[in-house]
Amino acid sequence: MHSHGTDRRALTTALLLILGLMAGEVAAGIVAHSVALLADAGHMLTDAAALAAALVAADFALRPARGVWTFGLGRAEILAAQGNGVTLLVVAVWIVYSAVRRLVTPPAVHGGIVLAVALAGVAVNLVATPVLSRADRTSLNVRGAFLHVATDLAAFIGTAVAGALVLATGWSRFDPIAGLLVAALMVRSSWTLLRESGRIFLEGAPSGIDPDAIAAALLAEDEVVQVHDLHVWTVTSGFPSLAAHVLVEPSVDCHAARRRLEHLLHERFGLHHTTLQVDHVARNPQPVSIGHRGPQR
Repeated sequence: MHSHGTDRRALTTALLLILGLMAGEVAAGIVAHSVALLADAGHMLTDAAALAAALVAADFALRPARGVWTFGLGRAEILAAQGNGVTLLVVAVWIVYSAVRRLVTPPAVHGGIVLAVALAGVAVNLVATPVLSRADRTSLNVRGAFLHVATDLAAFIGTAVAGALVLATGWSRFDPIAGLLVAALMVRSSWTLLRESGRIFLEGAPSGIDPDAIAAALLAEDEVVQVHDLHVWTVTSGFPSLAAHVLVEPSVDCHAARRRLEHLLHERFGLHHTTLQVDHVARNPQPVSIGHRGPQR
């Protein structure tokens, strides 16, 4: 609960900072005819959406499992993260289109306004980044929000450099070039969120956990004869799960074996939510492939 309260305060503070900066940036971008500022404002919008989604998902995640929601609503944050990744990609495509048009026919850009607003953005993100760093970044949403704000900091630095160059040289194309750099950062952030959320929705094994290594570790135990239908997946951020069917020697206590194997999975692989069906192997089993396991979940 303490972590949840800390996360909410951090996310709310960062959200208010981002919304205030975004409103000022849109106004300044229109006045200055700056695609770089409007690009940053578009990125700010996705950041605000990510922060708002993280706040909502944090509340959903606290709701207990009941009825048809046997795992609770923790995966709402993964859905929000995936939606945020798609939004980032769409905004990046729009920025690239606008930047290319302005490279071909560049409008007059007020470098002074671009520089001033970009420096303000640097200042705001220097405040928001450490605020979010105190939140729990095992959450994909919180980590995505932190990633966006940190990316914004780099983007604002690039925009400030572009504004200074326009102011010093009068060459307006520095501005759309900065916009393209911002779009590249957004695509990178989008890919990270879509890859990680997609892995969870497709129920791939969690990053850093090798199902083959788990099967080998279980089979290495003296009493274990076979491992079937081994599935490892992620319910939501920080919630990996495992289910397997294990056959042990006829003389072994199944309940004691299950407890030993659960302890092994907890200590060696960090798996806390496990469902092991432990049965005795037949006394005269048919030949089988030792260690066979079903399709990964």
